This record gives sequence, structure tokens and C-alpha cells, in this order.
Amino acid sequence: MPGDDPRYIDWAAYARSGQTIMKLYREEVSPRMDLVLDVSRSMFFDPEKRAQTLRLFFFCMESAQALSAALQVYLVAGSESHRVDPDQLRDPEWEPEAAAESGGIPSLDRLPFRNSSIRLFLSDGLFDSAPDLILQELLRGKGRGVLLSPWLRREANPDWQGNMELRECEQGWVRRQRVDASLLKRYREAYTRHVQSWRDSCRRYQMGMARVPCDCGLGAALKAEALPNGLVELWG
Repeated sequence: MPGDDPRYIDWAAYARSGQTIMKLYREEVSPRMDLVLDVSRSMFFDPEKRAQTLRLFFFCMESAQALSAALQVYLVAGSESHRVDPDQLRDPEWEPEAAAESGGIPSLDRLPFRNSSIRLFLSDGLFDSAPDLILQELLRGKGRGVLLSPWLRREANPDWQGNMELRECEQGWVRRQRVDASLLKRYREAYTRHVQSWRDSCRRYQMGMARVPCDCGLGAALKAEALPNGLVELWG
């Protein structure tokens, strides 16, 4: 047909039939996914958040395998990280808390991300770091990044009042604090700014992000942001 590239004419077929036939090749590529789970204690200290985090993690893992993706899984907690075999994670004795030896900012610079892979990062983002530093690591080597962030409503909007004993879940230190309406308002505003900083950075780096609430089923949680943002799709 007019416009076809003559370099793709199948001359062997032409010799047999006398008709010019184009030979086109379709490269079959198995997508590569590097799945990273933040196993710091803030992800697992609350039973409701722990359950939703694990549901989300295994949903991502099974979805990748259903697509025949070349999957690699990493667990990261502070400066510690290691790769695990997805088959090992099906062991009923596996406990993510056992990997959470240290807290702090997840160190992604040591993870051997593959070139042009999809980097799916599961983290609540509740650490003191500029989001840009994390996102730059997720996107190195021409990678594509997605952030799925489990969260609790009582983290975002707690009902603290009066004399409280607050325990820092990563390092374990305890602080006794009187909470009044003014302090609670400042906390909520700081939390909102922190989440917005992640959204702004993801938008700046053209990286997908969705918050996943932990007080409902996984299907409903994914419909809140992940589905409207195009990070998951409905099948069937």
C-alpha cells in the first residue's frame, strides 16, 4: 500500500506468490516491575493499617504476576533493605514486622532497580524527608514510579484531648503532652501540608500517586483515588 516501508517487503513470499507482502514484527515484551514495600513500624503498628497494607501488597504482587510481569520484590526499613523471593512471601509464617529492624527515611539508593522498570512503592510517607529525594530514586534509570500510600483517618484527624502519652512507633520513645484545641489544629494542618507535599512532588515528577484508606475493604479503598487516577483498572 502507498506509504508502506519497502524495507519490510517479504521477498521470499514475493518469490513464491508474485505478490508483494509486508512482514511486520511485533516485539513481545514482558513488563518489569520492582515492587518496594516500606516495612517501617509506622506501617504495621495499628492492626487495621497492617491488614490493609498487606492486602494492598499482595494485590500488587498478584496483579504483576497475572500480567506475566518480571517481578522483583524489595523490603525496606530505614537504611536496611533486601530483596525477597515472591514465593517466600506466601509462607503463612512470614511476618513483615521481622524485617522492620530500623526506622527512619527509607534508603532506596541501594536498590538495584532495572532500567525502564515500573517502580511501585508502598509507603505511608510518614518520615521527615523531602519527597523529591525519594521520587528521584524511584525514577532513576528511566523508571516509571507509582506511590500507593495506606493511611488511617485517625492519623489524619485524631481526637486527642487532655494529658496524653504519645509513643513514637519507630524508635519507641515516649512523650507526655497536654493536647488542647490549638495544638490539635496545628497537628492537623501539619499533616495536611505533609500529604500535599507528596502530591505536589508526584505531580512535578509526573508520577502516579493514590492514598489508600485503611478503614474499608481494599476494593472500596482503591476506588477512592487509585481507580480515578488510572493506577488500577476494572476487569470483567
